[in-house]
Amino acid sequence: QVQLVESGGGLVQAGNSLKLSCADSTNTFSGMQLAWFRQAPGNEREFVAVIQWSDRGGTFTYYADSVKGRFAISRDSDKNTFYLQMNNLKPEDTAVYYCAGAPEWDSYYFRPSLYNYWGQGTQVTVSS
Repeated sequence: QVQLVESGGGLVQAGNSLKLSCADSTNTFSGMQLAWFRQAPGNEREFVAVIQWSDRGGTFTYYADSVKGRFAISRDSDKNTFYLQMNNLKPEDTAVYYCAGAPEWDSYYFRPSLYNYWGQGTQVTVSS
């Protein structure tokens, strides 16, 4: 089955950038929705960004208000990999970041329960 693996986390100073990657090591993912969530200690897992695509040729991205304008999600279908470019990082962005996949696109993309596949998470720490 699908196995998602995140990479690219680390420790950075506020204002710097990181780029996270998520790949399906089995190259079997056939869904149409990929997302990033994050969870800080003591907090609920929260939606960060999602990318959706369809057989009609469209690609759509949506972001949490807290990261809009700073983060960008993208995918490379040939490599079966997707990314989260994080710019102008803030200490409040500190969390474990998880990638997730769903078999179909959904208007409730911000709900963790919709996703069938999850990575193990990668730590992002932003110092002030």
